Amino acid sequence: MTSISLFWFRRDLRLSDNAGLYHALKSGIPVLPIFIFDKNILDKLSNKQDRRVQFIHQTLTNLKAELEALGSTLHVFYGTPESVFPQLLDKYVIDTVYTNHDYERYAMERDDMVQEYVRSEGVGFKSFKDQVIFEKNEILSKSNESYTVFTPYMKKWKSVLTSFHTKAYPTELYFANLMHASEVDRVDIPDLETMGFVKNNIVFPSKELNVNLLEKYAAQRDFPALDATSRLSVHLRFGTVSIRALVRQALASSESWLNELIWRDFYFNIVYNFPHISEGKSFRPAYDRMEWRNNKAEFQAWCEGRTGYPIVDAGMRELNATGFMHNRVRMIVASFLVKHLVIDWRWGEAYFAEKLLDFDFAANNGGWQWAAGSGCDAAPYFRVFNPTLQTEKFDKQLSYIKKWVPDLNSFSYPQPLVNHEFARKRILDVYQKILK
Repeated sequence: MTSISLFWFRRDLRLSDNAGLYHALKSGIPVLPIFIFDKNILDKLSNKQDRRVQFIHQTLTNLKAELEALGSTLHVFYGTPESVFPQLLDKYVIDTVYTNHDYERYAMERDDMVQEYVRSEGVGFKSFKDQVIFEKNEILSKSNESYTVFTPYMKKWKSVLTSFHTKAYPTELYFANLMHASEVDRVDIPDLETMGFVKNNIVFPSKELNVNLLEKYAAQRDFPALDATSRLSVHLRFGTVSIRALVRQALASSESWLNELIWRDFYFNIVYNFPHISEGKSFRPAYDRMEWRNNKAEFQAWCEGRTGYPIVDAGMRELNATGFMHNRVRMIVASFLVKHLVIDWRWGEAYFAEKLLDFDFAANNGGWQWAAGSGCDAAPYFRVFNPTLQTEKFDKQLSYIKKWVPDLNSFSYPQPLVNHEFARKRILDVYQKILK
């Protein structure tokens, strides 16, 4: 039997400019692409209408069609990696498993486990950098330490960037090395219902970048009523677009947007180099002494967009309806939960993790700890966003608010959960107790 290699798709759901796929195809050994709907992850999702699962399912359907147009196919499994790889090794003579790096705690443990297993069976395991420009310890300070503040990290990132780092991997040159569909058994993609999920009537954002908006990005990015952001976050999250292609475009069009892409690398750097945050701990240990109120009724009101602060409620209702929230509004609603209601940032982090279509642990954790003051490069603990002033500055005409809070001027719209000045004084007292 002819030996083959596997390419294991995860957060890189595209054929073009895919580092691991490129190396697999270039090796010259026939490549069978696979994907695993990982039960270790899916079984922990309580929301069976999870939009992310549907996005992955829809993307895999398109990816399989692309591969079939090339005469190949995609094998999609529903199970655990520890159960799927023995099946594959029983069925095929496998030379090497190729994939791309992941940096989250479970992903690294999973990859270590799979690598150890396949190598014990005489099979190679090769993984490559693909979803970031710089990773792990590639960007260090002069003292060879990981940066924990964004601005010096960003400056170093830009200073070492070359065209090599953004060069595309020309996978299309080697598509002939994909396994032919006639050489493998047909495996249909399991439907959502089989995996216990329900389909949503949701239209996902396009992965085509509107280059024109980049020209105005710096001036308009903070105004949630404007269609002024790329909406590519979900595509970056699941790798349906190449970070290298986006950085090339940013370099040509918008330094402000480039900085947002660098923030993404920065948070991956933090997750990798400071693993204690993956254990639910504050980046700054002192903040784990916080005395949270954690009022469940107020948390529920925040979740449902019933706080009585229109900009907060608009953001939460947008999130619940679409799986998306504008970044400026994310900062406002996070600050409100932590600093107005004195509710543990981890509660908000978990809610965003369940609802956000673009949920990514690194960025989500980084954003919440920034808001709470407990993270790297955090907002100072004494900075408490005033929702009213934020509205005046970024949604003065209430265009965004009226879209998501149509009951704004009705008798049914709730009174504010808490007075801003009272809340500000209360949270400063709480912080000062732990930071003495």
